Amino acid sequence: MSEERVSVLFVCLGNICRSPTAEGVFSAMAQARGLAQQLLIDSAGTSSWHIDSAPDARTQVAAANRGYDLSALRGRQVSPRDFERFDYILAMDHSNLAHLTAMAPNGFSGHLGLMLEFGTSSVEEVPDPYHGGAAGFENVLDLLEESCAHLLDDIERRLNKAR
Repeated sequence: MSEERVSVLFVCLGNICRSPTAEGVFSAMAQARGLAQQLLIDSAGTSSWHIDSAPDARTQVAAANRGYDLSALRGRQVSPRDFERFDYILAMDHSNLAHLTAMAPNGFSGHLGLMLEFGTSSVEEVPDPYHGGAAGFENVLDLLEESCAHLLDDIERRLNKAR
């Protein structure tokens, strides 16, 4: 593998459900493939509601049931500096993508898009499970596991090409 480091930021509204789940799933997959040292992985929210908060308890339970530990993660808000730090900035839905697009500086050369662009589902957005039941958190995990695997395939190809 190359010495190049690829950076990925997952973004949702509050950074307590979808984006920390994506961070945890993607980190575990990267670790399993031996790629974790070549990646910078983080998550953030477009709102300031949950800065320094742990992921939602229901998110943590659903993730833990599949072997993902989100307990060390803490919410933060997207900042202009993120557009300098990250190669991929991936929003969970169109609303957050619109917010990020408005924030993006002219000349941002990274990939700014929707998380599920990397999946095979016909669904475009990762639905916010916050106001629903346990099934919503399971659905989020299903969508993110599949799209994270495809995103990691894409990044692995990029790293191998840079060799």
